[in-house]
Amino acid sequence: MPEDDPAVPRWRRRKEARPREIVDAALTVFGERGFAATRLDDVAARAGVSKGTLYLYFPNKEELFKAVVREAILPNLNMAERLLAGAQGPSFAVLETLLTLFATRILKSRAGAIPKLIIAEAGNFPDLARFYYDEVIRRAFALLAAVLERGMARGEFRPVDVDSTVRLIVAPMLMSALWRSSFEALEGRPPDVAALLAAHLDALRRTLAPEGGPPS
Repeated sequence: MPEDDPAVPRWRRRKEARPREIVDAALTVFGERGFAATRLDDVAARAGVSKGTLYLYFPNKEELFKAVVREAILPNLNMAERLLAGAQGPSFAVLETLLTLFATRILKSRAGAIPKLIIAEAGNFPDLARFYYDEVIRRAFALLAAVLERGMARGEFRPVDVDSTVRLIVAPMLMSALWRSSFEALEGRPPDVAALLAAHLDALRRTLAPEGGPPS
């Protein structure tokens, strides 16, 4: 029986799998309890390892949280940057692809809990807020700004204030993540991310349309 078979107890699996299992468990526990209330004992128990084993890979809770962000969000940013770098078509199609990537790979996954966690804990853990700002927000904003600037340069978008428009683009997506983490249980159903995305893209198409017609 191979060591990575799910039927094999976690303590018998190869050591290379342990950091990923710990990070995966941490994402679940952080999402359920927030950063401050999460104990490393709980993460270790969820991962099926001892607390001592967890410390072999992550010296403290802050470094574990950073690993969660790097594992759950940064690969999607890397993908988005590659998509933009290789884009050949209309700028609105590029924007649609990037927002769809964000909606499907973050909002619909457990990683969608991370934005709320950061907003809730930023005041008490400014170093984590700075890390998230530098590693995620700045890169995401730069991506969207580059798409807007590309569209304006090609005459596909009307002139807009780039910084303000980037924030407006992000706002509904962020609201969806916060709503899912805070009110989904009260509503009894998850938010319809696909419908939100479609409505948001329709509004953006109208907002960014150049004089005389919709963006191509």
